[in-house]
Amino acid sequence: MAQSPAVPILPAATILLVRDQPAFEVLMVKRHHQIDFASGALVFPGGKTSPGDHDPAWAELCLGWDDDAGDSRHLRIAAIREAYEETGILLSLGADGSAFPGAKAAAEARDDIAHGRRAFLDLVRELGVSLDLSALSVFARWITPDMMPKRFDTWFFVALAPADQLALCDGWETVDAEWIAPAEAVRLGEAGERKIIFPTRMNLQLLAEATSASDAVSRARSRRLVTVEPKVVDTAMGRVLAIPPDAGYGEVAEPLANIS
Repeated sequence: MAQSPAVPILPAATILLVRDQPAFEVLMVKRHHQIDFASGALVFPGGKTSPGDHDPAWAELCLGWDDDAGDSRHLRIAAIREAYEETGILLSLGADGSAFPGAKAAAEARDDIAHGRRAFLDLVRELGVSLDLSALSVFARWITPDMMPKRFDTWFFVALAPADQLALCDGWETVDAEWIAPAEAVRLGEAGERKIIFPTRMNLQLLAEATSASDAVSRARSRRLVTVEPKVVDTAMGRVLAIPPDAGYGEVAEPLANIS
């Protein structure tokens, strides 16, 4: 009997934008109910990488380009692009080093960028800003279990949110954008008031261990990165998804019945 072809693992990036005013909160978006992945769920802004994220011309338009060996540059660019497309927030700095406050041209270009009618790189160049790759710290890395119909190798980044930009959903992939305390988001998910998928819940719980936005970034920078690829394990209570115990989430055994 012929084996089914392996499901490709697609690279993806997401970003936890955090702030302390008026309280320690993270920016989350609600996925459109017609989107085929995590429809209707409350998630962090993010998505698949695109070919444009690898353009070598980004070297002249990014701060922190030389901070790593290049392995995560395109992932950081993807995370910033996705956050911009889904929330309107653009993590970038002007030529004088000041934080980008937002601009009408950036707001008007979101739909064209999201639908591939215009290159994100061209917009950044036109705005006269540089993407701030150094503002992103690696928070986690999760690979979708092999029994799922779609698989992603998702890098989670955390960054301080710029103070002068408003978050507005795109109305296409996302239908709402809200700032929420991590622990409150977990509570809402457990109460059934929000749909929150397993990886998002685990990372909200990890984020909730921090006491402030700066503490969340500091913890991420000091934490050893352990890639999480949940595995199906048979237990006395039934089949569960287990993750590495040294990944920072504690002992986790998620019933398969809870996975959507």
